[in-house]
Amino acid sequence: MANIKSALKRIKVASFKTRRNRIIVSSLKTSIRRFEDSIKAGNFDEAKELYRKVTSLMDKAVAKGTLHKNTAARKKSRLSKKIKAIA
Repeated sequence: MANIKSALKRIKVASFKTRRNRIIVSSLKTSIRRFEDSIKAGNFDEAKELYRKVTSLMDKAVAKGTLHKNTAARKKSRLSKKIKAIA
């Protein structure tokens, strides 16, 4: 355990950011899974709405620094291909 005041603060800040990142990534994965389930069910309108939600969540994750922008772009591209395939 750290003894220096600034080191103690860094530990606190790091744990707070880790917790926030886990929450963001978890909700993102959940929404992607729901999107893919709606595609498997053949529910195009629901998939379209969920795609908008997923892309919004990815953009927010990029803005917060949780996801790299290229990673988000790659994932959005792959999801977009899936939605175009059922259209």
